[in-house]
Amino acid sequence: MIRKWVQEAVELSLEKILRSYDDQVEGSGSRNLQLLFDSSLPHTLFTGNKIMSRDESPVKLVLYDSNSNEIITCGPLSSLKVTIVVLDGDFGAANDWTKEEFDSKIVKNREGKRPLVTGQVKVTLQAGVGYLSDLIFTDNSSWIRSGRFRLGAKVHTNSDQLDIREAMSTPFKVKDHRGESYKKHYPPSLDDQVWRLEKIAREGPSHKRLTLSGIFSVGDFLKLYATDKYQLRTILKVSNKTWDTIFRHATTCSLDDKRYVFRTATGAGLFLNSVYNVVGVTFDGQDYHSIESLNPYQTRVVEELKQHAYKNINKWVSVCDPVIAGYPMLVATPSPGSFTNPNVDLHGINFQELGTEISYYIYNF
Repeated sequence: MIRKWVQEAVELSLEKILRSYDDQVEGSGSRNLQLLFDSSLPHTLFTGNKIMSRDESPVKLVLYDSNSNEIITCGPLSSLKVTIVVLDGDFGAANDWTKEEFDSKIVKNREGKRPLVTGQVKVTLQAGVGYLSDLIFTDNSSWIRSGRFRLGAKVHTNSDQLDIREAMSTPFKVKDHRGESYKKHYPPSLDDQVWRLEKIAREGPSHKRLTLSGIFSVGDFLKLYATDKYQLRTILKVSNKTWDTIFRHATTCSLDDKRYVFRTATGAGLFLNSVYNVVGVTFDGQDYHSIESLNPYQTRVVEELKQHAYKNINKWVSVCDPVIAGYPMLVATPSPGSFTNPNVDLHGINFQELGTEISYYIYNF
């Protein structure tokens, strides 16, 4: 009895609220209350895995008022029940649709197959916000003409007066779980095999050329780019557009804390990160300078030192337990104004002797 009374009270409240929107809806010809997916979905999902947003967080759904540009955070509308559906990936190009058009594009499971999605297909909003935390695809998207799905969301109600525009995600592909072993990583790690980068197919031509040249990991790729990017381009033999995509993905890689120290017999030294990029320099064995703080003449000196270092990488010696006190430039306060005189920059650095009087250290700190 109490449950029935509560239900009637809620429905009455909804009717009163919706009447206030009727004039706006009729006047504009659109539905001002809208469900929206407030998360970016990956371009590819896999069967058997929970559907998550691109940043690995639960997919967020909101009820939005396009008139006020705000989320409906209070009142009966803020706690509506929403049904999650699967849509054809080709639907929604016009960016507007009717309820009937939306319903006609809902994709059902193939005959003899399980429901297309399982788990949390009903979401109850709280303060106008809901999250999809347990929703799984059971089948891939290759069997429909577009080859892609979208997620859709519609209000779960039998009321004809509740006119809320449905939500629709961006399109994505769903692949069988066994294909996950081939997926790209965002971001990649240094130890990832090089085919985890975009535009490099596993066992494809680029992958084979790279491995034949000793480039097996993303870290190997970035190291060769630092030491000889022209050789890397020659190995890959791809278009400029493809190269840009590969390199852009590779540079999102998270680096570790490993550092390399390259010192000459005269005390000048370079500091490099884990993929051989120079991050700092000392000209006197005491003061540390970041690359960003150097003047053009100092930058040329560093370039000379760097090229000599890259040509002798095979002579580097690993120091497993270094003593920072032996390298005061590591703890010295940088002095960006130092060494502004070009003659001082070259003082004590004999480039003719670099080939035979270089000591190398691998330094971890």
